[in-house]
Amino acid sequence: MLKLTLKYALFAAIATIVNLATQKIMDGLYSGPLTYFVSLGAGTLTGLVVKYILDKKFIFYYVVESKTQDMRKFILYCVMGLATTAIFWGFQTGFFLLWKVDYAKFIGAAIGLSIGYFVKYQLDKRFVFKATLPVEDLKEIQERE
Repeated sequence: MLKLTLKYALFAAIATIVNLATQKIMDGLYSGPLTYFVSLGAGTLTGLVVKYILDKKFIFYYVVESKTQDMRKFILYCVMGLATTAIFWGFQTGFFLLWKVDYAKFIGAAIGLSIGYFVKYQLDKRFVFKATLPVEDLKEIQERE
């Protein structure tokens, strides 16, 4: 279980870095009236896709049978992420509004994403990635890692 937790934390960190890097890039590329929301949305989308791929393949060992099934799983993954995204956006926006400096929004984002990913794992485990392998096989794979 410790290895699974560490691996999940590593993947959450990778997705967080992708998210925040995308936001930083978007801040440099676009400076219109909705700059904050454009960068927030772009970062959320890139982090979401990276995290979905990593979770599906290396955390839950979920094998899809078709592109349609994969799209359905991704949509369900997104739906389960709505509440956790609200946590992340709330912390990021709250920190930004409170201190009105860029680094504050990134600190808030890191805190919000950390909390959100903990909740997201529980939701994904129960509702999105129900085991496709027998439970014994899945436990054996996770223990070997």
